[in-house]
Amino acid sequence: MNTIPSIFNEKITQYTAVGGRERIACTGLSAVILNRPGIIRRSFFQEIEKIGFDNVISIETCAPHYDIEELSGRFPFVRFIIPEKEINLGEQINIAALEVQSHFFFVIRNDMKIVTGGTSRRMAQRLVNIKEDVDPNEKIIPEIKRLCTVPVLMNYNYVIIPSVSAPVINRRKMQSVFLQPQNEGDLSLYPFDGVGIYDKKRFISMGGFDTALNKPHWQLMDFGFRAHLWGEEIALDINLKLLYDGELPVENSTIEESYRRFYLKNLAPVFHSNKLSVNYADLPFYRFFPFARNCGEDIFSAWKEFQESKKWVIDNKFRFKCDARNVACKWDNSN
Repeated sequence: MNTIPSIFNEKITQYTAVGGRERIACTGLSAVILNRPGIIRRSFFQEIEKIGFDNVISIETCAPHYDIEELSGRFPFVRFIIPEKEINLGEQINIAALEVQSHFFFVIRNDMKIVTGGTSRRMAQRLVNIKEDVDPNEKIIPEIKRLCTVPVLMNYNYVIIPSVSAPVINRRKMQSVFLQPQNEGDLSLYPFDGVGIYDKKRFISMGGFDTALNKPHWQLMDFGFRAHLWGEEIALDINLKLLYDGELPVENSTIEESYRRFYLKNLAPVFHSNKLSVNYADLPFYRFFPFARNCGEDIFSAWKEFQESKKWVIDNKFRFKCDARNVACKWDNSN
């Protein structure tokens, strides 16, 4: 049984791993499959095999699986991860980050098709910038572009859907809207449906997804805001297009307890920037009373939650590069 490193700051659910004995290639990019029920998987894995990913990690549900033995024999490059209990989106991707051996991993759904983007090697090549000012006699070192690269997404009619997320403030609450993908490198607040190509080292370094958040929407919001607050980049690859075979997922952005944790970690911290001192963020005491009035909890529960988040901010205070207002301005300035 693996355990998530302390940087993730969460305990991982126990799981069983089946298969995955072979490696197809050595391109630097592996695939992570998040499974929806009712999909015929043999044809899906055949298509994935053609692309030439280094390895394939398939995150299963905890329900009985009667096809895994057959599939692992037919596709020995696929490693099936079976958790002992149901796990949320964030923990699925966290586990995958530990299992993959490549520099990058591509999270996709089993009801999706990769329409354009090329082979795994071609995808990986687009993720790096080759430095042009190096000595030709020296080894060329690839410079990684970003934490996460998001694709253009289409529905089953091959119509491009709004999937590039941007932050908006509605009635003093931070929410997200989805914009039409337009230009190479367009910023996205977070990867829609969790789908995208992640840099494994950067992903683990920033703590992955917060699995204590129960709703996928707020997990994604927390991941994306934290990435931008800490100076990371999540952006569009216009050449990478994926198609949903089935119905499009609908995000539940209801304001509930997950929002409180998201707020305290991402929106409430105050960033201090001074040319004569070290830049840092803190969660000041004056943020507590507005939080307590609106959180729907008694004063003691609110204080406990506030203190836990304050400790988290203190532990990570030097990683902040800006505050929530600066993050929102990235999209305001691009319009």
